[in-house]
Amino acid sequence: MTIASASPSQPRAAAAPPARSPLQQMVATTRTDYWNDSCSIQELTYGLEHGAVGATTNPQIVVMVLKKEGHLWHDRIRQIIAENPTWSEDEITWQLVAEMAVRGAGLLLPVFEKHRGKKGRLSIQTNPQNYRNAEAIAQQAVYFSSLALNMQVKAPVTRAGLQAIEEATYRGVSINATVSFTVPQMLAVGEAVERGLRRREAEGLDIAYMAPVCTMMIGRLDDWMQVLVKRDGIDIDPAYTAWAGIAAFKKAYALYHQRGYRVRPLAAAYRHLGHWAELIGGDIVQTMPYEWALKANASDIPVVERMQNPVDPRIVETLYAKIPDFRRAYDEDGMTPEEFDGYGATVRTLRGFIAAVHELTGIVRDYMLPDPDVKR
Repeated sequence: MTIASASPSQPRAAAAPPARSPLQQMVATTRTDYWNDSCSIQELTYGLEHGAVGATTNPQIVVMVLKKEGHLWHDRIRQIIAENPTWSEDEITWQLVAEMAVRGAGLLLPVFEKHRGKKGRLSIQTNPQNYRNAEAIAQQAVYFSSLALNMQVKAPVTRAGLQAIEEATYRGVSINATVSFTVPQMLAVGEAVERGLRRREAEGLDIAYMAPVCTMMIGRLDDWMQVLVKRDGIDIDPAYTAWAGIAAFKKAYALYHQRGYRVRPLAAAYRHLGHWAELIGGDIVQTMPYEWALKANASDIPVVERMQNPVDPRIVETLYAKIPDFRRAYDEDGMTPEEFDGYGATVRTLRGFIAAVHELTGIVRDYMLPDPDVKR
């Protein structure tokens, strides 16, 4: 049997370049960046293959990573316990969180170096149990920032968190403001970061490599609207609540540009592909969980700029008229910082994050004190 081969006089046709995925198209053709919303090695690797230039994590994500990639961490958890015989389960837990973040940051380091600090960071979250303690948040933020060159630190947009955000920024931490759902919170973060940056500049301290971002958890604002509609018996088209977070984010984005804040808006907590598609084109970050990245890349939604497109005024007007907490989220002065801690979406999210810390600590406890009733 003979095998046909191309004659030297008949050059091979060049192979067509592989088609870009929708997320790769977005990153390549617009100002919008894509982050992987997880520190899972498998998921972050996929993200990097599709244009991700950052990643983020929180206690709930760490629990999910342990359940999914526990085989990568079993030996290390036992080693941490053995190396630190006097440490409490809390200390072991936060050491594990730190090491997970550092491992993820290592994958992003080439991106960080390429973009001179403006991209390629891994966000690690401060202990949500400290949401009322500005000094504790700031101290942990500074420590986490020291773990790797490309570490970004998440602090909650609570009353105390705002103080910590300013202080940590002044101390050189690239902040990712989180537990944020509303225009007033976004604006308060913009001001707090500016104060911190100006304090550094006044003392001649470097800010060139800093890259602060402010998260709006758009899907969690939608969730809260849906809870209120059901709880309070509000008569409204159920499809309208799916636009609450998008409307608030677009308004905050416009105000950020008007005011010249040096903190970049970030959209998180996706519930449908409109949360991705409607924000394409903005000078923002979209942090997407792995499953939503897969859905975006499998979709036939055209990758075109839509950030400039306003939400249907009828939807905004109806939400504004019928749901008081949407007005609080949408108006620039809808809430004062003293009211942030009690906002429904804030309370729901803090409760979830704190519960995840307890769950994570329980997992560590099972390594430290295995259940003697279970045969192993």
